[in-house]
Amino acid sequence: MRDFRFGFNFFDIASPGDFVERCRRGERYGYDVAQVPDHLGSPAPFPTMVAAADATERLRVGTLVLNAAFWNAHLLAREIATADRLTGGRVEIGLGAGHMKWEFDAAGIAWEPFAARAERMTALIEELGRLFGGPGYAERRPVAEHFGLADLAPVQRSGFGGSGPPLLVGGTGDTVLRAAAEHADIVGIAGTYQVEGAPPGTFRMGTAAQAAERVAFARAHAGDRAGAIEWNVLVQHVEVTPDRRAAAERIRDARLPYMSVEEVLDTPFALIGTHEQIAGQLRERRERFGFSYVTVHGPFLDEFGPVIERLR
Repeated sequence: MRDFRFGFNFFDIASPGDFVERCRRGERYGYDVAQVPDHLGSPAPFPTMVAAADATERLRVGTLVLNAAFWNAHLLAREIATADRLTGGRVEIGLGAGHMKWEFDAAGIAWEPFAARAERMTALIEELGRLFGGPGYAERRPVAEHFGLADLAPVQRSGFGGSGPPLLVGGTGDTVLRAAAEHADIVGIAGTYQVEGAPPGTFRMGTAAQAAERVAFARAHAGDRAGAIEWNVLVQHVEVTPDRRAAAERIRDARLPYMSVEEVLDTPFALIGTHEQIAGQLRERRERFGFSYVTVHGPFLDEFGPVIERLR
């Protein structure tokens, strides 16, 4: 059974000073990774990752997750290799298929059916592995050779077929999870699910039963790789309270009318209770689902932070 790792993400940068303090506060709590999503209107992933690493001593940095449709393989390879070098090999790369149609529309990128977006993501993963293992990343280019410059290759060689940083693939759809099972070092199970028949971007928090089914699906497709994969869960809600049931009833009534109170208490995508109870929930969910890498949204940084010391 893997040791726990913990991550938090960023949705905004209020000021340089606030950003640096949040990074350092996360490191003091014991978080392992600062993560950046890839959404229009949110901070750009790679400058934010480099700044977070520069503000801290040991914090790893990653994307959770890049929208594959936003990226050209060559340009993304350059971003990844540069960030991995500037951070001294502290980068983790998360990739997904993208899910917010309005972002595609705003960026002038064609919106495709989910299967096509997932296949595009898989092709990007394979192309990145090829680029990291070929000229320009693992071998010198002529100008670098002429001036005696360092190669632009990632420091880390654990992901992308042994040629780049660790790779996380996150999502809930079959095609994405099949790609994760085949290629990823880390499989991320997202906490929200597209509502069938609703407009793209209409989500509901998943239940424990849905999480278990998705993990089982990915494990089945991973085959012999399953034991080597790290399993990440993206937690959607954290609430520290002495009365778990009362909090779950309130949350259900306000936001999750499609769940029973028992389902709210049982879902791995919500953590409710005292710090000790939440620690116990995470131990049980690691045993049940395999989730050892736990990410919380940035607004829960301080609320969740004291749980970490109880799990070390």
